[in-house]
Amino acid sequence: MDLATAPDAPPADAAETLALAERLVVRRRQVELDDLRVAAHWAALHGSDLREDPGFVRGRPGADRLISVGGEGTPKVRELCFHELGIARQVHAQAARALVADVLDLRHRLPLTWARLEALAGDAFVARKVAAKTRELPLGLVGLVDVAVATVLGRVSAGRVLAIAEAAIIEADTAGHAEKLAAERRRRYLGLSRTDEHGLRTVIARVAAGDAVWIDATVDRVADLLTTRPDLRPEDPGDDLTRDELRALAFGWLARPAELLHLLLEAAHTAEQDTQAADETDAAEPEPEPEGVDPLAESRSTALSQEALDLFRAADLTTLAPSVQLFVHLHQEVLDGTPGVARVEGIGPHLLEQVVGLVAHTRVTVTPVVDLADRHAVDGYEFPQAVRHRTRLRMPAEAAPHATRVTGNSQRIDLDHPTPYDPTGPPKQTGDHNAAPLGRTTHRAKTHLGYRVLQIGVDAWLWRTPHGLWRVVDPRGTHPISDFDAAGFTSPDPLQRSLARLWWEHCASKAA
Repeated sequence: MDLATAPDAPPADAAETLALAERLVVRRRQVELDDLRVAAHWAALHGSDLREDPGFVRGRPGADRLISVGGEGTPKVRELCFHELGIARQVHAQAARALVADVLDLRHRLPLTWARLEALAGDAFVARKVAAKTRELPLGLVGLVDVAVATVLGRVSAGRVLAIAEAAIIEADTAGHAEKLAAERRRRYLGLSRTDEHGLRTVIARVAAGDAVWIDATVDRVADLLTTRPDLRPEDPGDDLTRDELRALAFGWLARPAELLHLLLEAAHTAEQDTQAADETDAAEPEPEPEGVDPLAESRSTALSQEALDLFRAADLTTLAPSVQLFVHLHQEVLDGTPGVARVEGIGPHLLEQVVGLVAHTRVTVTPVVDLADRHAVDGYEFPQAVRHRTRLRMPAEAAPHATRVTGNSQRIDLDHPTPYDPTGPPKQTGDHNAAPLGRTTHRAKTHLGYRVLQIGVDAWLWRTPHGLWRVVDPRGTHPISDFDAAGFTSPDPLQRSLARLWWEHCASKAA
């Protein structure tokens, strides 16, 4: 029995179920192999010299070019070809590029591993990870890894295959690995994860071991102070907070140096008074340090001279409060008291009370509300700042099929005229009605490869790829569309175009 032909009829017994499971493994591997072969063929179709193209003009700004996406020994591919492949596969162009890079490495640098895939004896995702890990190895050294991986691919777990590959990479290029270790020791960073559905983020830092100790000690010190001060944690005033919760709250205090300094000074002053009071009575035996506490770290996290204490107590610490520009998108009903959700740029969806918490410890300057229902258009080619700002607020990501780049990073986002600007044309060509935020590489592909883009609404665009794929892009994402439906948007009849737009707006409102 085959579930593909009878999805609602389960196999008769356990043996038949297991037999079907085995067949599905082979089928899945065949599909994955076909996917890799299609990507390889696409690369071959786009690996020719651009100088052989009809109408080639040397030196055109932003034009296509041949680049290496795989490791040493792989053929070059045209840089702008990945966008259309990504559209067909319903992924971002970078994901399509990664797929091409992996299959080129497998076919030209790891032939034994590729042969295992062709024999349906291993999983493509494992082989692709090996290809990515070995990409920097010289062509003359990657063969050692190929032999090691091909020997075990499909016979041991994915984790063991990757561990064997990593060991073989070190063995193949010991000197190179030593250089990487040295480089890693010089790398330091601090990053943030995306905001989850609860409004929380994870802080990820790679710092010197000593700095990590002092940060940990300061967090512990502040957590101790917060334990007995529920007034300092109005969002979590209860007594049932775990140590981890208290440390997380304490870590947040590091972002507010003025309040943190005031808290530590207050604690130091209280401790000083307690010490003086104790000196006036019979001295008791000192309590031992709690197990696991580093006395040096503890002292460094709170130690201040008397002169510094007096100076800080007299200083105006409000100037140390952080200042931030925060964009909050919300409906009028939320402000009127109806429960709802606000979208905070760079953070994610929040309840209104969560938004209040974001600015509770900052100096707030309120700027006028931007009403996105207004429309702006100007003469001239350059987009005014008002149009740029409003377009970015309306469209959270670039207006390209399956795009992932957010428009908040304006340095990597161009504002394109979907209808090309005509210096001799009518006035008011530049505005909300003719503006699409695009990443720089996407903008180049649209300009030089024959993509057609039609703005079908203030925040909706119709795309046609060079080989005839139609997509509609709006704030909800990317939507495949048929040739028949696309014909309405591109019809020479103004009535047909208007009806097509009304139809799409109706569909979008129902989906919302």
